[in-house]
Amino acid sequence: MKLKLLLFLLIFSSVSLVSAQTEIDIVKNYLEQKKSENLLLTDDFSDLILASQHFSKSTNADIIYAQQTYSGIPVHNAIGNFVIRNSSVKYAKYDYEVDLASRISTQSPALTPEQALNTASTQLGIGNPTNISIVGSKSSNNLILSKSGVSIDDIPVQLVYYKSESGVLNLAWDLSIHMIDGSHWWSVRVDASNGRILDKMDWIVNCNFDHSTIVGRTFRTPSQIQETTGANLLQEGALYNVYPYPVESPIHGDRAIVRNPSDNEFSPFGWHDTNGEVGPDHTITRGNNVYAYEDRGAADVAGYSPDGGDDLNFDFPLDFNQPPQLNEDAAITNLFYWNNIIHDMWSYYGFDEASGNFQQTNYTSEAFGNDYVRAEAQDGGGLNNANFGTPPDGARPRMQMFLWSSSGSPEAPLTVETPESLAGEYDAVPAGFGPALTSEAITANFALAKDEEVDPDENDICQPVSNPDELDEKIVIIRRGDCTFVSKILKAQEAGALAVIMVNNVPGAPITMGGDDAGGIVIPSIMVSQTDGEAIIDALIAEENVSGFLVNSGPYQIDGDFDNGIIAHEYGHGVSNRLTAGAQNADCLRNDEQMGEGWSDWLGLMMTISADDIATEGRGIGTYAINQEITGPGIRPFRYSTNFSVNPATYDYTNRSSISRPHGIGFVWASMLWDLNWSLIDQYGFDSDLYNGTGGNNINMQLVIDGMKFQGCSPGFIDGRDAILQADILANDGVNQCLIWEVFAKRGLGWSAEQGSSGSRSDQVEAFDLPPNEELNCALSSDGFGAETFGIYPNPAKDYFNLSLTNTDLSNSKVDVYDLNGKLILSKMSDSNQRVDVQQLNSGMYIVLVESGSKTFTQKLLVQ
Repeated sequence: MKLKLLLFLLIFSSVSLVSAQTEIDIVKNYLEQKKSENLLLTDDFSDLILASQHFSKSTNADIIYAQQTYSGIPVHNAIGNFVIRNSSVKYAKYDYEVDLASRISTQSPALTPEQALNTASTQLGIGNPTNISIVGSKSSNNLILSKSGVSIDDIPVQLVYYKSESGVLNLAWDLSIHMIDGSHWWSVRVDASNGRILDKMDWIVNCNFDHSTIVGRTFRTPSQIQETTGANLLQEGALYNVYPYPVESPIHGDRAIVRNPSDNEFSPFGWHDTNGEVGPDHTITRGNNVYAYEDRGAADVAGYSPDGGDDLNFDFPLDFNQPPQLNEDAAITNLFYWNNIIHDMWSYYGFDEASGNFQQTNYTSEAFGNDYVRAEAQDGGGLNNANFGTPPDGARPRMQMFLWSSSGSPEAPLTVETPESLAGEYDAVPAGFGPALTSEAITANFALAKDEEVDPDENDICQPVSNPDELDEKIVIIRRGDCTFVSKILKAQEAGALAVIMVNNVPGAPITMGGDDAGGIVIPSIMVSQTDGEAIIDALIAEENVSGFLVNSGPYQIDGDFDNGIIAHEYGHGVSNRLTAGAQNADCLRNDEQMGEGWSDWLGLMMTISADDIATEGRGIGTYAINQEITGPGIRPFRYSTNFSVNPATYDYTNRSSISRPHGIGFVWASMLWDLNWSLIDQYGFDSDLYNGTGGNNINMQLVIDGMKFQGCSPGFIDGRDAILQADILANDGVNQCLIWEVFAKRGLGWSAEQGSSGSRSDQVEAFDLPPNEELNCALSSDGFGAETFGIYPNPAKDYFNLSLTNTDLSNSKVDVYDLNGKLILSKMSDSNQRVDVQQLNSGMYIVLVESGSKTFTQKLLVQ
């Protein structure tokens, strides 16, 4: 949408809250006036219902999310955003279905909700539900089913209309299934007539990447302790030893003691409260905003959490020269701290209770509670990964932080010394529970465990142990079987075992052992492959003396719980999903051009920015996790920088198959937001107070959050750009319009850029121009370089091109020419004729960067 359309919607006036009796009427009246522009019929919006709403302090307006329905049944993702001030719509973004009644397939479901769950589970390959029951209901068409043996959480089921590719609106059951292994959180539409899955989306956003490693980087020593103190007197005494914001990771800064960091306004009873009364309700890493715990066994249930005691003292030792498991107290504390800091900080910018943030108890009673973050540290469900699953408001999200590969292959943890026929090193996988192996070897004879039942397997000890005396002070061998790993190891431990080697009972690689109620296990355990383990069992059955040792000699895996940029990135997925089209809709960031990964990168960057940062220097993402130096690109194609020689990304990059979806597309969007941040800092300065500051970085944080609220369901880049422009108009009277346009135009998202379909990642058209003067006159903007006055000609060029800027002499300007991969091809000063010779350049597309004094401009150049 062009700025002309944005501006005519505005009538600046004093605040006037929209009453519950009139808000939908205001929206309907607005749509009645606009229906000819959108081909809508009055009946298409006559049954709108209020999905959610909240008041935006920054824009002094109510934000209304209106759901299209037919006969009371919602149309999936047909939700509109309406910004209302003084009973007038100031901005709207909607994509309602046209001529709704003629496209309805049927109004009565042939399948019950229970049948829909059964057929969905079968098609998803997750087993057959058992003991299905209704555990809650809003109506006969909107129910909550039990977990039914296929889901971690209860299963909401609601009738909706879902649009097919032909345009027919099929009646469907909409349900969400959080798989037992936690790998997917399916949001599914099942045809209510025949049970076929029409559509599915995974609410879990994964951020795993291919990466290389660099050996020998420098860590800040954990002993360099600083100390800071917050001001929340209701939580006096709470203490956390962490890498505090804005420290991105252990390679970026020092660990520090932080006292009372909870925010007075948004965590008024401290971080360990859940009931809204003075005094902590928990002394572990659990509270109103987050419950942080380990999940090495990938059980997706709360495991161990460190306990700070009555004094809430979470000062734990940290030694990176040992396995991550031995640092779990420090890791979980850091994860808890950062989840809370993110919660408190972004509440100031509008991700608050009313807009759908994550809290157990909503102290204002606005929106829905019971949705604190479940933050799982050292999760055993994956490697080189992190993820965040976001359901609608009122349901608990899940953050999973994983370990990352070490620099080089780890040493084998098992060495057999005797007999000679078995002597050697063996690969093995440590259990997801119990203590980890350390650098101090456990050396002993091996013993084979037996139970009282030969059938089906006397060596799986699923029955009582029959030879406990033989296991005392031994490394005990057990075969995997039908009972739990925890029960087996506990039996060996009770018999006096020093450690356990579990032998896989199926071919292939060993797995990470997991299980519940493992808190009583105090001995380490590993699993070996069936081939390796059976050879050891055969030797023991033959009464050979088998001995050896277990040890962890490193190199040790890297714990993602200390990469604060990745923690913030993951939390950012929750922010963007809850704010896009309202907190009750979690399915709106699924289209090909959506920018979810970009907002997440941006949020991490904004929380780790410091006064010493420089716009043109590069910032990587995840450099700590993938074992790179700070100067590395991390997990993105280029480092984030305003310098095109460091980061050449423009809007056209989203069309390239070499740019991945969604991470690469998000990278391009974050590049634009990062540039916007620095342009605002240039204008207003930097403020290190990320909560209440007034610097350009604070303005950027506010504009981007408001933009998420304004942009509508299934946004593309132009939707996001226009939403930020609109937020500036409402929040700042539009004083930054030219600055914002110049930033986006520099990266190809200018006035003439075309988004195409936001559902496609290959139909974008970039443009580097500003709005024409009759729309917005930026000729006298602070940057002074408007595209309407600057030019490169001829373009396409063959032997040379000229520089042109109205009323300005560009002779002796610095001209850099880059290829589209960001490589500097040519750098020179323009001559007195403002001419640049390009005869030596190969044919192709280039980016020209011109610097004249404090002014800069970029434009694409085609050399023929």
